[in-house]
Amino acid sequence: HRHSSPVHALTLKGSWGYKEHSWHAKVGTYVFEPPGETHTLIVDEDCDEMIAMFHVTGALLYVEEGEEENIIGYDDVFTKLEKAKKWYAECGLGEDYVEQFIR
Repeated sequence: HRHSSPVHALTLKGSWGYKEHSWHAKVGTYVFEPPGETHTLIVDEDCDEMIAMFHVTGALLYVEEGEEENIIGYDDVFTKLEKAKKWYAECGLGEDYVEQFIR
């Protein structure tokens, strides 16, 4: 996937990295993703659980593997809200549950 805007990440538990890079983030690691970088997030095989806080702005663009210029889908704040409403309805909380997170 690729981001249209910068992303900031802080690793809280476990370890992870990007298939396209040789570094691995561990607990406490801060990661900056510049706009336009295409990458594939992977969790290290010996990691039982990975938790990271990602501050994402702008759209998340899904690209065809091996064809980085071919965008096959996207998510932004509006599609994420619709997905959250659907999930909250399915799990019994009601789609209005998402409203508490919106100012």
